[in-house]
Amino acid sequence: MPQPTHDQLTAALAKVDDPEIRKPITELGMVQDLAIDDAGVASVTILLTVAACPLKDTLTRDVTAALRGVPGVSDARVTLGVMTDEQRAELKTKLRGGAPEKEIPFAKPGSLTRVYAVASGKGGVGKSSVTANLAAALAEQGLKVGVVDADIYGFSIPRMLGVSGQPTQVDDMILPPVAHDVKVISIGMFVPGNQPVVWRGPMLHRALNQFLADVFWGDLDVLLLDLPPGTGDVAISIAQLIPNAEILVVTTPQQAAAEVAERAGAIAAQTRQRVVGVVENMSWLELPDGTRQELFGSGGGAQVAASLTRLLGAEAPLLGQIPIDVTLREGADAGMPVVLGSPTSPAATALRGIAKTLATRSRGLAGRSLGLTPSGR
Repeated sequence: MPQPTHDQLTAALAKVDDPEIRKPITELGMVQDLAIDDAGVASVTILLTVAACPLKDTLTRDVTAALRGVPGVSDARVTLGVMTDEQRAELKTKLRGGAPEKEIPFAKPGSLTRVYAVASGKGGVGKSSVTANLAAALAEQGLKVGVVDADIYGFSIPRMLGVSGQPTQVDDMILPPVAHDVKVISIGMFVPGNQPVVWRGPMLHRALNQFLADVFWGDLDVLLLDLPPGTGDVAISIAQLIPNAEILVVTTPQQAAAEVAERAGAIAAQTRQRVVGVVENMSWLELPDGTRQELFGSGGGAQVAASLTRLLGAEAPLLGQIPIDVTLREGADAGMPVVLGSPTSPAATALRGIAKTLATRSRGLAGRSLGLTPSGR
């Protein structure tokens, strides 16, 4: 069998993505000293972004498999190196597409990413579990999805998505961990143990800005923001940082909860954002005989949707009702979203339906350039 050419070996490595950046290692300047000897042994040096790369074993395994899969290669030897400061700077420039640092890509007029800020009026309505499951369901549909855990004080997204490691930092650029094909960032990844975060408004704003500008998100189809309950500093900061973000309101059927949820959605009237819709969680408990017991009453979601539609002058539909389901809670504790772990359960079915609705919505034209120029007349 003829010996493989350098181009054939490079083509094989082009199919290997960096497990954190999710781009081919050949495009990222990570491949060095690629060669093959007379015995058919291919050798290559892979330059890591940082020496402490947490997924270097995965990268070594993928590169080895790719080279061994080339006809004529008898074996593969992979050596790991580390990028120089200059190479890291070049990589950062390449990833940012030449854009200046500290720029929030989702706020740019030409952004095609749909940004959903998941809000609730009060805590305990299941907002974070809805966010985690919608993210996993959207990713399962083939979309590129990211989640920002913007609930700085009550962060829970890392546990619900099963993220235990810390992000890798390339100088001042943060590479977010990936779980269930979802890129995730949370203050919980930077806080040791279960320490509380004791910050005031300006610190919250700065943290959110860093999550949006310093994290390398790549080309996302959907970005979900898990907001803290209420209408405080974080909700206002999100409106300032990403004006085109749309609000997804989560409530329970209980009238008291619905009244508070209306306030969370009504903030859109002041920030000039759009409410994409309402999700009613804990709608009922299905009993063994097939009947439904409405533990928290009924009608709260429909009430919030109708009220926000009247207030905002635009339709804010009830996107779905999620029943009480023990598999939803178990999945959240285990880091396995119910839409993946128990996809046919009642809660998963409802969540997947909501995700399908969000996935098929167009980005809209608000704030986007239409590419039109004056005729000169």
